[in-house]
Amino acid sequence: MPEGDTIFRAARTLHRALAGKQVVRFETALAQLSRVDDDAPIAGRTVTGVRSVGKHLLLEFSGDLVLRTHMRMAGSWHIYRPGERWRRPRASMRVVVETADFQAVAFDVPVAEFGTALELARDPAVASLGPDVLAEDFDEAEAVRRLRERSALGIGDALLDQRALAGIGNVFKSEVCFAERVHPFTPVSLLDDATLLRLVRTARSFLKMNVVASSGAGMVTTRRTDPSARLCVYRRAGEACRVCSELIVIERRGPQARSTYFCPKCQSAPGALSR
Repeated sequence: MPEGDTIFRAARTLHRALAGKQVVRFETALAQLSRVDDDAPIAGRTVTGVRSVGKHLLLEFSGDLVLRTHMRMAGSWHIYRPGERWRRPRASMRVVVETADFQAVAFDVPVAEFGTALELARDPAVASLGPDVLAEDFDEAEAVRRLRERSALGIGDALLDQRALAGIGNVFKSEVCFAERVHPFTPVSLLDDATLLRLVRTARSFLKMNVVASSGAGMVTTRRTDPSARLCVYRRAGEACRVCSELIVIERRGPQARSTYFCPKCQSAPGALSR
């Protein structure tokens, strides 16, 4: 699933291409969007902005209309010049927003819905989100407070909970815990506020690093220039830790049993978790 940095970059690219431009054509393969377009056509409206909130991408149109999309595992937005050949099959198209200069095409997005700004603010999918890690006004104290509320969860699962803080996915979860030498299955209740704050700040640092990194280079959480050494633990099970040479471990625990990578030596487990 794309993480917050990927959605941020996609929103930034769409904003640069579409903001301030009038929509000349709108097409969709989704019945729920077609019904809105039939009642209040999208063509003729102006794209007033495109932004991300956690893992949600919001296209804002004049006339108080917002298109919210969520990529889940397979969705993506592409930008093309009119007439340019798409890199994905037409059968995968879900939405086309076209201006005189560009076509924005959403492929395989499983979540797409229109609403007003007020409806969006009340939508549980957005209203329940914790502080957005990439927001300029990110509230780290509130993020720590929300993590603390999830005292029974392992810290890795708590970091994934978008209601605690929005934007972190499975890659950054493992990398952030390694960077702070915290065992990812440690219950939040066993961590002090100073440790939670370090985790929150490192998560923000990693996502911001990837906002400016080349999207084609893959995620990065290190300063290494070797493309094979851009991550410390994620997808490195059975390989040597870059710090202590212990073999990286993968385990699946917690409510969603997501893949979690860690170094058992650098991230020693509390006594209750030791095996």
